[in-house]
Amino acid sequence: MKNFIKISVILMLLFNGIGALYGGFSLITDPTGDKLQLPLNYLEPTPFRNYLIPGIVLLLVNGFFSFFTLSTIILKNKRASLYIIAQGILLSGWIIVQIILLQMFYAPLHGTLLAIGILLTICGLILNGK
Repeated sequence: MKNFIKISVILMLLFNGIGALYGGFSLITDPTGDKLQLPLNYLEPTPFRNYLIPGIVLLLVNGFFSFFTLSTIILKNKRASLYIIAQGILLSGWIIVQIILLQMFYAPLHGTLLAIGILLTICGLILNGK
């Protein structure tokens, strides 16, 4: 059972990490959002004028940290489960804050990533023995 959970976590981290690296890098290199077809008017209810800061946060928190967490699993770090829990909480928080700030819920993106965040947290707790 634990092997199934670890493989599931690895796949979720890869999905999240690759998407966040691509999205974050795209938003940093093109803060207008044009590269990702994200209109700037989506940001009107937020404190942001462009996508630069959200792109940096996305790249670091969900991109790099997903791959850091993945490396702890591969290297069999005894704290890997705690990093999995942290990534799940960070991803869930990122999505919830995004929904609140943007004042919109796009089910295919937000629903999928929120589910992954919750599942990562649960899987991390199971692997941690809690």
